Amino acid sequence: MTHVSGTQLTLTHGDQVATLATVGAALRAYTVGGRDVVVPFGADEIAPAFHGMVLAPWPNRLRDGQYSFGGLDLQVALTEPARGTALHGLVCWEDWTVATSGESSATLSLDLPASPGYPFQLALETTYALSDEGLTITTVARNRGNAPLPYGVGFHPWFAPGGTPLDDCTLQLDAASRVTVDERLLPADVVPVDGDFDLREPRALPGVAFDDAWVDPILDADGRSWARLGWADGSTVEIWADSEATAWQICTGDEVPGVRRAGVAIEPMSCIADAFRTGEHLVTIEPGATHTLAWGMRLR
Repeated sequence: MTHVSGTQLTLTHGDQVATLATVGAALRAYTVGGRDVVVPFGADEIAPAFHGMVLAPWPNRLRDGQYSFGGLDLQVALTEPARGTALHGLVCWEDWTVATSGESSATLSLDLPASPGYPFQLALETTYALSDEGLTITTVARNRGNAPLPYGVGFHPWFAPGGTPLDDCTLQLDAASRVTVDERLLPADVVPVDGDFDLREPRALPGVAFDDAWVDPILDADGRSWARLGWADGSTVEIWADSEATAWQICTGDEVPGVRRAGVAIEPMSCIADAFRTGEHLVTIEPGATHTLAWGMRLR
């Protein structure tokens, strides 16, 4: 018997336990000292709202599922029919292969077959590794074909609120601008952060609902930007991403059935929605070349 979410892998390091599921290369659960850092889902449950999944070769929405690249006009399936968009790429519902597995780290891999809407040969490897610094996730994309390919990547963890309602938490994000959207939640403009959208200092969450992207991340001396979810007991979930993450998406789930404010999705991304059409921060991977994005989380 196989689980609905695929093969299960358990990683441990000290009081940290991470559970991976091969469908979507998902982080199904992550606890520190027995406390949920991410909202878990069951091994025999279809991941709700893309819980913990890798999003590639594009994160977020693609308008009308249409784009042009390399002289080709291409159409992918509309997976969000109500908004007329293709949502979160092609790999999140694929069953990845366990490439390596050890006590505290594992690598999952996927060779995405070429298809009419994405006629490219993309190979992905995502490594989860536990250490004293928490959980690090590294995704390497490789073009195994003979033509350049378009690429973006994102991740969809839902972070737990520490045993209290989300309204009892605070949220902070190192980013200087936000993306305004149209009625289809597609990018309209980029403006400086202000009001509830200025998260450069921790902001209490009562009455605040987000399904929005931030750009212009503020990097520290190590080339990382940070988000922080403050729990009511004074603990903090710290999420970092390297400089390849040019954007962050935050969703409180207010309009998402089944997950409304049960946690908050804090999503590092290499690009915002519609990058296949706009070219904004779109990565082009040449034949034989790679792209790497690393990010991670820890409980303090």
